[in-house]
Amino acid sequence: MIPQKQPQQKGFTLIELLVVMAIIATLLTLAVPRYFNSIEKSKEAVLRQDLATLRDAIDKYVADKGSYPASLESLVQEKYVRHIPVDPFTQANDSWLSSAPDDPLLSGVSDVHSGAEGLSRDGSAYSEW
Repeated sequence: MIPQKQPQQKGFTLIELLVVMAIIATLLTLAVPRYFNSIEKSKEAVLRQDLATLRDAIDKYVADKGSYPASLESLVQEKYVRHIPVDPFTQANDSWLSSAPDDPLLSGVSDVHSGAEGLSRDGSAYSEW
């Protein structure tokens, strides 16, 4: 009588699974902080671009009309911007802080700042940008 071979069981041992999980955990400890840092960096870049766009639209409005816009919505109504951008930190388009002109005889919006609280990566407040 010829002995029959037992079919070999296929799979991974517990040790092999633990080693793979340890390698994955090590890689995640390196990747996750970089991921969140890049998200913060991209939000700051979007905020800078949105502020530059709004300020440019205000400057063009003043050059065309000879006065400051009454509100940011005036820039949309007069088609200087398509829409008021969403602040990447507050996730709202109504959180922008508008500044009045330095001349007390003039009214309207002469500058715009973010309504976001907190500090940027360089230590400056978002509301001061």
